[in-house]
Amino acid sequence: MKMPRFRRIVPYALAATAVAGALFLAERPALQSSKLMPARDTDILEAAVRQIRINYVDEADPARTMEGAFQGLMGSLDLMSSYLNPDLMAKAVSPRLDKYFDIGLAVYKRPGSFPVVVGVAEGSPAAIAGIEIGDAVSAVDDRSTLAWSYNEFRLTLKDPEPKPVKIRLVHENTTAEKTITRALPYPAAAAWTAEKGTAGIARVYHLFPGAAAAFSAAVVPKAAGRKEPLILDLRGCREGEIGEAAALINVFVKNPQAGTFEKKGGVKTPLDCSADPALPDIPLVVWVDPATIGPSEIAAGVLRDLKRAKIVGTTTAGLTGEQKIFPLKTGDGLLLTVGEFVLASGEKIFEKGVTPDAKIEPGKQTLKDYLKKSRVFFPGR
Repeated sequence: MKMPRFRRIVPYALAATAVAGALFLAERPALQSSKLMPARDTDILEAAVRQIRINYVDEADPARTMEGAFQGLMGSLDLMSSYLNPDLMAKAVSPRLDKYFDIGLAVYKRPGSFPVVVGVAEGSPAAIAGIEIGDAVSAVDDRSTLAWSYNEFRLTLKDPEPKPVKIRLVHENTTAEKTITRALPYPAAAAWTAEKGTAGIARVYHLFPGAAAAFSAAVVPKAAGRKEPLILDLRGCREGEIGEAAALINVFVKNPQAGTFEKKGGVKTPLDCSADPALPDIPLVVWVDPATIGPSEIAAGVLRDLKRAKIVGTTTAGLTGEQKIFPLKTGDGLLLTVGEFVLASGEKIFEKGVTPDAKIEPGKQTLKDYLKKSRVFFPGR
């Protein structure tokens, strides 16, 4: 006799929850030393599953039930940890994610809330479509984003082809849907532009592999030997890798322990920036905003912590953990935070963010506003 569909999902749901409990206990050193789920919790779990099996009105989709269980688990850990279905896993392991098509949004996402737009790339499809900072994205291609993690949302918007994507937005008290065609998100990894009274504005668009080398090629010849301050513009730099952040830091300062990643069991891995810097003496002002996320936050925090820069802008998101992908047998996987970044001074910026030396007020985030705030740090201003 064929087992009813809902009965078939119950063992999987139990297994998923057991794995969830084990992972949660293993990854939370602050918990007590017990390695097993408390008996009371397993009793409650068993009773809940029994009541669902006997009394729930409808049958459930096994795949969706499992995905929901893992999403709930990951959401209980931190803002960065994620469950990735097979489609998202394929994107996450891509060596050239910067070449994927996207719409140019940066968001901040808390568990149980919709992603909120904190940055819109200039000239991007999202900007052309009129998406604004503060908009909430309630659905992507008719799928609710409420249970998604930050990284699920980020990777869902990426595609190897310039395909359209349907976005449902909540703006103040109104809801709107927009179909937006993806495009290549970055004009370059880095660029330099002249600005009167400075050594120029060095813009970093992303920190994917090769970004630091592109920055050196574009900026170092223009800035070398200058006495005026260089502006390092990390606004909107929302993606990349930790190794590229270290290489960018190393353009300005040499330190084999520029910070550490604190891991389970008291293990500490240093952020190594031990090469000779190309611009060791140039005064430096770093610009950040709410879309300065991940490796770019690490770069900003370290440069300020090592007394190499002043920071102008708004407090960043604090998504500064070291992450590792753990594939599962079914093609999906877990993206887990395995290290929390701490500055050399001992200040923790994971889930806290980098606080600027000079803050930009809401609604005053234009180039003119940033330059005005920055001039307080210019010699002989």
